[in-house]
Amino acid sequence: MENQPFYKKWSEDIWAVCIASILILGVLTAAFIMPESSFKAATYGWSSFGELSEKVLAVDNLTKLLGIAVLFSLFALGAVKGSSSSIHYIKGFAVIFLLGLVSLIIAGNKTINYYGIEYVIFGLILGLSISNLKLAPDWLTNAARSEFFIKTGLVILGCSVLFTDIIKAGLPGIIQAVVVVLVVWTFALWLSRKLGVDDEMGVILASAVSICGVSAAIVASGAIQGDKKKLSYVTTIVLLMAVPMLILQPWIIRYFGIPEIVGGAWLGGTLDTTASVTAASQLVGPLALKAGVIVKFSQNVLMGVAALLIAAWWTYTKNPESKKKGGNNWILIWERFPKFVLGFLAVSLLFSFVIPSAQGKQVTGFLNGFRTIWFAMAFVSIGLEAKFSELFGKGSGKPALAFVGAQFFNLIWTLIWAYLLFGGYLLPVPDLQ
Repeated sequence: MENQPFYKKWSEDIWAVCIASILILGVLTAAFIMPESSFKAATYGWSSFGELSEKVLAVDNLTKLLGIAVLFSLFALGAVKGSSSSIHYIKGFAVIFLLGLVSLIIAGNKTINYYGIEYVIFGLILGLSISNLKLAPDWLTNAARSEFFIKTGLVILGCSVLFTDIIKAGLPGIIQAVVVVLVVWTFALWLSRKLGVDDEMGVILASAVSICGVSAAIVASGAIQGDKKKLSYVTTIVLLMAVPMLILQPWIIRYFGIPEIVGGAWLGGTLDTTASVTAASQLVGPLALKAGVIVKFSQNVLMGVAALLIAAWWTYTKNPESKKKGGNNWILIWERFPKFVLGFLAVSLLFSFVIPSAQGKQVTGFLNGFRTIWFAMAFVSIGLEAKFSELFGKGSGKPALAFVGAQFFNLIWTLIWAYLLFGGYLLPVPDLQ
């Protein structure tokens, strides 16, 4: 062990940050060298089989995806540190990459995209189907590294979460994000305890409901060093719950005549990903889209704060070492703190205040294409790691009941604050024209 290369000792978090950083710096370097070049991500959108063949399955698009697959597989192979044979891992990675692309292509259909059904749902379904029909060999399940994939994607997500956009929105988005996250997180943990759910599951569940779904669940799980099976359970519930919310919430806004800007703030505070907020808000209107994205970005930024607070709270209340004197609490908190969150914040700050706006706009779409592929593989992996027997049998369904109850409370509480802050009752209506 002493003679191992330094990179063999890196944690999953460090690998995620390094891989994302290499990708980001590589693209930025190319943009500065070739300022006039356009950086186009791979395309998945199609409305007919002819368009599918001509655009998505075109040679240049498939070549681009093949290059990404080779690059990502080499990165991932280094990150697994020889825990499985290279040949078997590359084979499993290739299958997961392909399943991720299938989920992106299905979701790229114009009709499916219109209703806001995301690739994450199809990725989860594909993974769950293969896993629960017992079609997954060991070499495939061993390559399913959902946390590693999503951590890498989350660091890249930082290039789209700009502090400058949040500042422009003023107080309403920030206040709503803080009030919703604090109250919903507390309520969800209280409800979990009332239903007899253990605190480890409760913290992961509460973070998923209150902040931003799967990403927040992974952050919280890292902060408390939680059980990966519990994390897989929560992430699966999050995605299953997302489907009816995506369909019903835009309909509720239109049916009850909720003001467009209020509806957007409501969607931004309750739906779990920026992509789902964007898709649902577009069904409501342009003001809803702007309000929704601003609120969601504000909640995304809170992931770093949440990670620190959860790590500190868990260390002081649950760790026996924290009872001892000697000033080691901050060391324990640092050990628990999910390091990839620092990468996410660093990238966000870099694109907010250092990278010129023109270069940022030039490369963000391309980088988001990388992030989307990492996420697609992550959700396929979540499906491969989950078992229906565990999902519906765990704790007599109490965690699922706690999640549904907390999400219902989240919907009501967030709608109240969306009206108060974006409806002009407490503050002037933000000018998002």
